[in-house]
Amino acid sequence: MRSFDYSKLANLKIDMEIINYLSKIHEYKGRQDLYIRQKPAELDKLVEIAKIQSTESSNIIEGIFSTSTRIKELVKEKTTPRNRSEKEIVGYKDVLNTIHESHDLIPIEGRYILQLHRDLMKPAGFSYGGSYKNTQNYINETLPDGTQVTRFTPVAPYETASAIDAICESFNREIALEKIDPLILIPCFIIDFLCIHPFNDGNGRMSRLLTLLLLYRSGFVVGKYISIEKQIEKTKEVYYDVLENANQGWHEELNDPTPFIKYMLQMILACYVEFEERVNLNSGISSAKDIVRAYTVNKIGKFTGADVIMNCPTIGRSAILKALKELVEEGSVERYGTGRSTYYVTKR
Repeated sequence: MRSFDYSKLANLKIDMEIINYLSKIHEYKGRQDLYIRQKPAELDKLVEIAKIQSTESSNIIEGIFSTSTRIKELVKEKTTPRNRSEKEIVGYKDVLNTIHESHDLIPIEGRYILQLHRDLMKPAGFSYGGSYKNTQNYINETLPDGTQVTRFTPVAPYETASAIDAICESFNREIALEKIDPLILIPCFIIDFLCIHPFNDGNGRMSRLLTLLLLYRSGFVVGKYISIEKQIEKTKEVYYDVLENANQGWHEELNDPTPFIKYMLQMILACYVEFEERVNLNSGISSAKDIVRAYTVNKIGKFTGADVIMNCPTIGRSAILKALKELVEEGSVERYGTGRSTYYVTKR
């Protein structure tokens, strides 16, 4: 089995692109702390939206679906799951809530990772929840003709527990030493976790939950307010490509984590940019109409009522729809379609 020593990352060649990402993210993080102290009421609404989006997107990546309405009700615990997919969605929601509420009390250790996996699988009743894999798994790709090709063979079952313990120990040691930026360490930990592929099922979802946990524990809590999983889902083809590149030569310790590091930094930075846009959109503006107007003025292309509701969380649905109607009547926004097909365009 390969060794795990994250101290070697101190020698990783970091180009100007990575340096710029790191600099910008740390700058945004400093302002994030100020927003959290000054605008708690506005941020509570962002948390609610992010939970729904994170739960929906992370499951979509794995081919687990339900309607947006059902997912919203499941996350808000206003209904019970109807089928296996919805039970798996509830499992993600449960672990996400645990991480949001108790991340500072969840050490990065194998036994806690097992407990999170147990809770992820519990609603669906899977017996293997909370246990490492007991059979060899493979990372396969389905070709256009339907045949499957094995792209990567993860760690064998008998090596899994010790491999997870090793990445946790090395990660914790380097975090404590503070010689390597956590934003470099975290993507490398996730690459190793996915290459170990420790569970019979749920590895992808666990990797995204662990990403949030690791970021939160290092003070980067933007994923609590803006869904990182949503950013990944929107770019999932790139996500899979950089992961596949990152596992080339992994067993021989020859793999290059740089493309995945850059990808994750891009996702985190995009979340910080969106975070400030949403908070600033609702700052210093009194009426619902002015808030909606501020959103529409900066919006290029089509948008729906649901888009406005999601991006203006400090005002209610009825007030937003009334404001949109008023903007249409005054001619600053144009409405097209009817019913569920309705969309809007800002008049330039």
